[in-house]
Order: sequence, then structure tokens, then C-alpha cells
Amino acid sequence: MTLNQRKLLLFIVITFLSSCGSDVDPGKIEGPPRSSEAIYKQDSKFFQTKERLFGDDLGNTSQILFGDLHVHTTYSIDAFTLELPMMGLQGVHDSSMACDFARYCANLDFFSFNDHAEGLTPDHWREQKKIIQQCNISNSDPLTNDLVVFPGWEWTQIGTTKENHWGHRNVIFKDIQNLPARPIGARTPDSGLGVFDTTEQAVSARWLDLFNFKRYSDLKWLLNEVRSIPYCEDGVASPELPLECYEYAKTPRDLFSKLDEWNVDSIVIPHGQSWGFHVPLGTSWDNRLNDEGHDSGKQILLEIMSGHGNSEEYREIASANFLQDGSMSCPEPTDNFLPCCWQAGELQKKRCDGLTKEECDARVELAKKYTLAGGPYTNMVFPEAEPEEWLNCDQCNDCFKPAFNYRPKQSAQYALAISNFDESIEFPQRYNFGFIASTDDHTARPGTGYKQYERRKMTFATGVKSKMWEYKYKAEDPNFPEIPKIIPGESQPDSERVSSFVYPGGILAVHANGRGKDEIWTALKNKNVYGTSGPRILLWFDLINSPEGLVPMGSEIIMSQNPKFIVRAAGSLKQNQGCSNESIDSLSPERLEYLCAGECYNPSNAREVIEKIEVIKITPQIYAGESITPLIQDPWRTIPCEGTGECVVEFEDQNFSRDSVYYVRAIQRSTPAINGSPLFQRESFELCKGSFRTALDDDCLSMTNERAWSSPIYVNKP
Repeated sequence: MTLNQRKLLLFIVITFLSSCGSDVDPGKIEGPPRSSEAIYKQDSKFFQTKERLFGDDLGNTSQILFGDLHVHTTYSIDAFTLELPMMGLQGVHDSSMACDFARYCANLDFFSFNDHAEGLTPDHWREQKKIIQQCNISNSDPLTNDLVVFPGWEWTQIGTTKENHWGHRNVIFKDIQNLPARPIGARTPDSGLGVFDTTEQAVSARWLDLFNFKRYSDLKWLLNEVRSIPYCEDGVASPELPLECYEYAKTPRDLFSKLDEWNVDSIVIPHGQSWGFHVPLGTSWDNRLNDEGHDSGKQILLEIMSGHGNSEEYREIASANFLQDGSMSCPEPTDNFLPCCWQAGELQKKRCDGLTKEECDARVELAKKYTLAGGPYTNMVFPEAEPEEWLNCDQCNDCFKPAFNYRPKQSAQYALAISNFDESIEFPQRYNFGFIASTDDHTARPGTGYKQYERRKMTFATGVKSKMWEYKYKAEDPNFPEIPKIIPGESQPDSERVSSFVYPGGILAVHANGRGKDEIWTALKNKNVYGTSGPRILLWFDLINSPEGLVPMGSEIIMSQNPKFIVRAAGSLKQNQGCSNESIDSLSPERLEYLCAGECYNPSNAREVIEKIEVIKITPQIYAGESITPLIQDPWRTIPCEGTGECVVEFEDQNFSRDSVYYVRAIQRSTPAINGSPLFQRESFELCKGSFRTALDDDCLSMTNERAWSSPIYVNKP
């Protein structure tokens, strides 16, 4: 073969490879519905425990069901990218896999699909509805209904300042009939693909991995397909828009209004609020406690725990001081908190060799200034620095499984403590959330967290599998700070550090009067719900002396007498190794291994020990400017349990003098968990990375106290 012939052949091969990208098939559900016998056996364990906890007081006939309202598949662009071959993971995780995983790996009672609306094509939206219809089949007995799947999407908005950042929200619907014709996203015509623009870099890796060329080309196909969808015309009612356009809402109010136009029952759930991966410095719930950012009829639930960590706790810590003229200054470190802007100055000091003191000091101040300006993109001030050089900056050091780059004014406790007096001093606007937890899983695995295993499959701990695939941003001068671009998609995210603050995720529990879709939806709407950090802890929290009698978690009540409460809790069932016979018999060995990785929810009859009940009391602001920290009493009261798997306690607030919010945490005895203590230091500061720089089979286990959070009970004075 001549040289010209070889060149022609090479050109033909490359041309063929370049055009081989295509769509990902939605897959086919393999597992049948779970049998009535298996579900009856499972429910019997629950009712036996409930009978012991309630004794003769069995007027409450509800049961606790577990689910996950935050699940992504390969239809999400970021999920697709995280599973590319260069990451050393499995590959496709389609919608059908979510159904099989929920049934036979996690043994869930319900879940929802929440792929990012910004990249969910019209075809994918239709395909997912078909999968939901197939997945919602059950056995013939309504009392042992198998699995309920709710349709939905995620509205993923990321701002560049604390004023224009609204955050992420999941939108879920009760029924698959009469759904909005298209998902409604936050991507606007002037923003490109937003944060998903960074995924374009991954496509170029196909030339280094010719054997997996098609997989990268499939991503390229998806990016091109999303970009080719025309934007819907602005100002036209949502039901009147054509089917094949991309619809967007710039603000939460726009989203709420568009949902109203469809006149269908929906719930909007903010999530990942304290996760500072993309959140600008100073972002606060205050900016959204208004009609533009909140709808009390739709935003009734708040996700306080996910695979991104815990967003419950408020701490009086600050990554930046905001001055009256709108500028920022860098706070000094304290015993409990290291601001990243301060640490940037320390990094610069190590890069001052050969400089005069005056020049070094000037660069230190510049590093602090650039870090504040860069917001969540701290790492881009010194892009060639090792992740460990930043130490534990901007992290909540004493929070349980903290979200990365913790934003305290985005926490659930802060949200419940603030009031907006703009419309009324006597009746201020307040948040009135029920608390849930979910996974935010991106591998079509609803309900991870039943066991602490396979860190890189059951968490977000993803990274390149070898140095060959590592992308390093080169600084113009590694000894001089750079100012990061703060437009999402144009700065490299702090992926190595963030992968040290990821977890298998939380799980949501509902107190439902049956296993059907209607009963689960009613519990969600009534906020008779709670969340856990993963284990299936049982929890009841009731006000027992209200004028209306006993009222459950999630309720709001007006009363003048001191409130009295009762808490009942039972530890999660200890897990047997492997999978149940039903799981083994229902999925092929290949499917079972691909999805469950050798372990399923497989409970024994023994329960983990409940150590204590912690009561949190929050008294919302009663005048503008009232200091927040004294309003949050965490814990307000700690009540020890008797060292068994079951616990019943009562308490009374004898100092009930103003509107008050109460919720409880049921704390289990410590057990090993993935990144259980993410700031754990051995001989030197060490991160548990998602890339090859931490052993890919290292689960990074450390001890922690798993827990459940009740929804609050809102008790107002007349």
C-alpha cells in the first residue's frame, strides 16, 4: 500500500469514527414486580416494631415507606460525562436501570426521575415517560403495591453573584397524564449550555481512546442535539408553545407561573443549597424569601441531605466580609474556620522566593482579592496548586457530613430563622418547609446509602482513572495569582477537593396510609415526611397537646399553652451481606452485578442502636434585623436513649413565649461510612479523591453517627 493509499484509508477511518455518535437507548426493564409475599414479609417487620413503640396507642394506622426524589440518568449531560471510559467507571446508566436498581438493589417503595431540564431533549422526555409507565406496574394486591415512580425534572440555575443566584430545584408531578409538554429549564439564550459547556473538553479524549471512540462521540451527539433545539418564544403561554422547542424560566417565579399554566399538581423542592461548588459567596435564603423566589404552595419540601452532603446546620462562619460599599474583605481564620481567601494568601507566601517583602505582601493581598472575586472557583487563583495545599478552607469543620465549601446562610436552620417583614410586620413571610433527604445520584441508582460500599459507584467520587487522562490548567505564572472567570462553564471546577465531600446520599421517608401513589403523594403534600443520612431509621415526632389533639411532623398550629411532644424512633435494620434470593432470582447475574455491585438492601431482624434524641428549637425573627445566631438552639435539648434499637421520649417547652419551630434528630451509634469524617487528618492533611490519586478501590471509611431528621412542627403564638 502506497503512502497516499494509507493516508486515504486513515482519512476514511477517521471520517467514519467522527460520524458514529448516536443517541443512548432508554433500555428495557428486566425485573418483574416484587411479589406480594415478599412485600408482606417486609411490612410485617415494620408493624411489629411500630406495635412495640406505640403499645396500646395504635390509632395511627400509617406505615413508613422509603423513597428517593432526586435521581439522574445518562439523559443528564453531567451524568453522561462522569461515566465516560476515561473515568474508569461502567458507562451507560439508562432510565430502565433506575427501575431495576430501585426494586432489587435498594428495595425502594417510590422514586422520581429528575434529569436536568437544561439538557433533556423532547425525545428523552417522551422516552422517560414510557419507562415510568412500564416501571409503575405492580403485583395484583393493592395492599402490597410494589413501586411508585413519579415523573419530574431538575431546574438547574446557577448565578454569578449572590443577587442573581436562585439555586437548583426539583419539580415532581403526581401523575404521568396531563404533564407539561416539555421540561422547563433555567438555561437562557445568552448562556450557551451553562455549566455543561465544560463537558465539551471531554469529547476530545476520544482521539486518545479509539477503542471507545463511539462513547465520546455519543456525548458529542448529545451536546449537538441539545444545542440544536430552538428556544421557545418568550411571552407565549406554556401550553400554547410547540412541542419541539426548549422552554426556560429565568427565575423561580417564572417557573411557578409556567407550572400554574398547566394546572397540574406539582411539588418544587430546593436542594443542595449549602453546597458551595457553584454557589457565589454571600448567597443567602434572604434573597429568595419573597414572591420572586418562593411559592409557599409549591415549595413545601426542602432537601437537607444528599450525596452532596448535609445542608441542615447553621454556623456563624464567613468566607467573606461584605462591606457597605458592596466590596468584600477577607476575614481572619478562627479555631473553627479557615477562609479560602486567607489560605490563598498563605499559598502566595510560599511562592515568594526571591521577592522583596513589599512585593510579596502585595501579591498576598492580590491573592486574597482574587479569591473573593472568584467565588466558588477558588482553585483557579493558583490552578497548579495541589488540592491539599488549600487544606480545609471554607469547610464546616464540626458539621455532620458537611456539604463542600459550606454556605451557612443557605442552611435549613438559617432558612427557618429568618422573616420577611416587607408586606406585613404582624404576619411576616416565612419558610415553612418539610424536611426530606435524597441521593442526587447520577448513575440511575435511586436509594444508594443502604450499605457503605463501592465509593466510586455509589457516590459522586469520580475522577480520571490514570494520569494519562488528567487535564491540568497551566498558569501563566505559577507564582502569581490569577483572577478566575466566574461564568459557569468557563472555569475549571475544584473537582478533586469536592470529591472528598461526597456521600452515598440520603433517603426520604413518608408516613403514608397505604402503598399506592395517592397515599404517598398525600403524605408529601401534608409534609408528613422526614429524611435520613441513608440508613432506614424509623421516626415519629408528634405534638400531643394541641387544641386539635395529636398533630404529626410537618404541621403548623396556633396554641397558647406550652407544647408537649413525643418522639418514637427505631434504628435501621442491620444488613446481611449480599443480596436476597428474590433479587438474585429476578435479575440476570450480569444485570445484578452491573447495577448492585454485589450488594443489595438485605436486612436482618436486628436493629442498630439509637443513642440519643436531639431537639432543635428555632424562634423565627420577630423584627427586622434581629440577630440570627441566638434564634437557633442546636441542640436545644439532648435526651439519651437506653442503648437499644428502639427509643420513646417525651418533652415539654416550659419557655414557650413566641413563635417557635421544633424538629428532632434521631442519632444512631457510630458505624463506618464513606467519608464519614471527610476532614479526618492522619499524619498530614489528606483528601479522599475521586481520581486515581486515591486508590480506586478505597472506600475511605471512617466512623460517624448516622441520623434521621424529622420535619419541623411550627407552633405559633396567637
